[in-house]
Amino acid sequence: MLKIDIHTHIIPENLPKFKEKFGYGGFISLDHHKPCCAKMMIDDRFFREIEDNCWDPNTRIKECDHHHINVQVLSTIPVMFSYWAKPTDALEVSMFLNDHIATIVNAYPKRFIGLGTIPLQAPDLAIKELERCMKIGLRGVQIGSHVNDWNLNAPELFPVFEAAQELGAAIFVHPWDMMAKEKMSKYWLPWLVGMPAETSLAICSMIFGGVLKDFPN
Repeated sequence: MLKIDIHTHIIPENLPKFKEKFGYGGFISLDHHKPCCAKMMIDDRFFREIEDNCWDPNTRIKECDHHHINVQVLSTIPVMFSYWAKPTDALEVSMFLNDHIATIVNAYPKRFIGLGTIPLQAPDLAIKELERCMKIGLRGVQIGSHVNDWNLNAPELFPVFEAAQELGAAIFVHPWDMMAKEKMSKYWLPWLVGMPAETSLAICSMIFGGVLKDFPN
């Protein structure tokens, strides 16, 4: 039986210094503080610690073999979406991440499938990057459960969904930037409550907002 894991995030081993490049903060950087391990930092704030299976495809393949997984679908870590950033800066971040994933899937086409990320806060730029994603070997995109103040039924996003349908691009919706997080700082509640709520928000917005009706493919 062919086993495909559709939910596997990846990040480049080395990230540009986006804060210095763009002149403002909020972007992820990596502190490789010991072998095969790195701290994900948002400016000077610790976000998460990751190991080399988050960036090394050979480590991933070994782990997949151990767990009898034939194919992984790679997508960026949702904190990298950068929907809050200036649109052209978010586009540059997206292109860097998408080129990294494309390099991996093109090097190991039997083991990995790639999904890109797009600057959804600027739908015109998002469509152009979606088109480029499909040209460089990716199969679609991963998007967040909302885009700043837009839920996924926002009319501004419909041209992106239409473009995805025309291109035959898959869309993987992932919860992120959880609602009411200021009330859920303890007990792992952002993940136990916030992420399921974000998923429900996205599902209901797409169903009741007519997205699935208007774009059945």
